[in-house]
Amino acid sequence: MKIPLSVFLTFFILSTFSCSQANQNQEGEKIILTGADQTNLYLPLLSGKKVAIVANQTSIIGNTHLVDSLLSLGVDIVKVFGPEHGLRGNAGAGEKVKSATDDKTGLPLISLYGKHKKPTPDDLTGIDMVVFDIQDVGVRFYTYISTMSYVMEACAENDVEMLVLDRPNPNGFYVDGPLLEPEFSSFVGMHPVPVVYGMTMGEYAQMVHGEMWLENGAKCDLKIIPLKNYTHDSLYELPVRPSPNLPNMDAIYLYPSLCFFEGTIISVGRGTEIPFQIIGHPEYRDGKTVFTPKSIIGVAPHPKYEGEVCYGFILKDSVENPILTEKKLHLSWLIEMHKYFKGNDDFFNIFFDKLAGTDKLRNQILEGKTEKEIRASWKADLESFKKIREKYLLYGDFE
Repeated sequence: MKIPLSVFLTFFILSTFSCSQANQNQEGEKIILTGADQTNLYLPLLSGKKVAIVANQTSIIGNTHLVDSLLSLGVDIVKVFGPEHGLRGNAGAGEKVKSATDDKTGLPLISLYGKHKKPTPDDLTGIDMVVFDIQDVGVRFYTYISTMSYVMEACAENDVEMLVLDRPNPNGFYVDGPLLEPEFSSFVGMHPVPVVYGMTMGEYAQMVHGEMWLENGAKCDLKIIPLKNYTHDSLYELPVRPSPNLPNMDAIYLYPSLCFFEGTIISVGRGTEIPFQIIGHPEYRDGKTVFTPKSIIGVAPHPKYEGEVCYGFILKDSVENPILTEKKLHLSWLIEMHKYFKGNDDFFNIFFDKLAGTDKLRNQILEGKTEKEIRASWKADLESFKKIREKYLLYGDFE
């Protein structure tokens, strides 16, 4: 269904005016506009096309969900795809998301999590364009970049256009961590990038495309609506939590360093009010903080050590340094926790190597390597990656 010309012209004028006003705040400082905010740039691309949307609770224009906004403008949305945590973001980590119907719009809702991670030819039958708009946090094992890669691959295979509405990367101000090795590829890491890769979704999509990382080197008809007033030095505060267990910016900054613990016996505070801001264990007697994980529907169903008293410490005071100041992962917590439980052969589980993207990090910790020695082993790979990354940047880089 085409957008009526009168509606489009009215919206174009209003959106152009609002965007020009929104470029500055009350202090006259430029503010960041997301790709989704800039409707005047992409509404013409959607006119007359049958559209599928890949979205979640972060897919907003102002305070309104992207799907609701585009429907009100007459865009012919045929179906919606939801990633991990679902379209409205109310499913816990790893929780199966069922395909169904979106209660608010009545649109068919297809889950891209669980066994159905990639759109099938049937899913894309009759679709002219897929619009991808999801807030990422810039960490390899955060699964939305894997979802985007699968959608790109499906679009390439089925001759469907793909449009990425770019959003800022809240961890886009540094690059760090071990590079993923091919034999450790999984949904929590598909491509040879470090843990923190310092790119927006739009930049990452360009890299996946340009480096021919899709299966059989496939390429889709890819378009990107870039951000406005953003650089990789920007510290962007997310208006909506990107997933249930990242409730605030402290958790988002700590997540790249703490998610390694998901592959160990250590709790990262799932089932508490401060997930990814605290670590602990029932037998860690050096901990100064006490917490008891509880099951929280839609956030942390049956978390690690549910109902058990854990001892540990809160890490939110460590956000400023080294993460924001030194711009790097914090490995000392992982190393020190392993030293405390060194006699426990089960400290690491099989998930750890997938998160790390290699077995080298686990072996280095088992061998007693220092953080400095571990970092030195990443140096050559990180330098090589930065050269690749540089080719696909859309925005000014960090210092």
